[in-house]
Amino acid sequence: MSTKTALVVSAHSADFVWRCGGAIALHAEKGYQVTVICLSYGERGESAKLWRQPGMTMDRVKTSREAEAKKAAGLLGVHDIQFWDLGDYPINLTEAAFFRLVDVYRAIHPAFMLTHSKEDLYNHDHPTVSAWAQNARITAQAHGHNPGQKVLGAPPVFLFEPHQPEQCNWKPDVLLDIGSVWAKKRAAIEAMEGQEHLWEYYTRVAQQRGAQAARNSDKKITWGEGYQSVFPHVVESLA
Repeated sequence: MSTKTALVVSAHSADFVWRCGGAIALHAEKGYQVTVICLSYGERGESAKLWRQPGMTMDRVKTSREAEAKKAAGLLGVHDIQFWDLGDYPINLTEAAFFRLVDVYRAIHPAFMLTHSKEDLYNHDHPTVSAWAQNARITAQAHGHNPGQKVLGAPPVFLFEPHQPEQCNWKPDVLLDIGSVWAKKRAAIEAMEGQEHLWEYYTRVAQQRGAQAARNSDKKITWGEGYQSVFPHVVESLA
């Protein structure tokens, strides 16, 4: 029996925690090997608390951000977390990094992929990464790219929630019950000490999505995550 895998492409080192930590923990418990790629540390735009400390340097910010993300990844059950250090505000998405991501797709053949929304007025790194990661998925499907390798199939792509969804034209059509792993996600959230101001915000988001999930099902759901699917769902039953 082959190992089940999943891929998360996270623009900054904290994004995967806030936006899909529940999905990661849930699938890790189900036996999925989840790979998380952090393209940037968020060292310029998402590390204000660190920069307020006396004598702070770029290297120290990056070291702190990496340590926090690794701790959070461990709490969520991430199989492999990678830090590509492509810069921040803006991320420098090089050609070499693009084909490196294509190689990841082909190496792990994820059953699904999670990444950012198509729009984000407040952080252009996010939609840029979303389009770039999806383009790499297309290249990984191309038979003419590195012939002889096993080409990628058609893993579904889910776009996780931006910070202000109403302003980003993001509308969830998938609601995930993360109640069984909420404690893990909350612990991972608290591991991101450099952005403590977001802890309660994303707790409220999880409660809101949980309430919506309960309203759209016959289940008692308290904690949830929302996703926007890119491709149609192929199913064998509508029940």
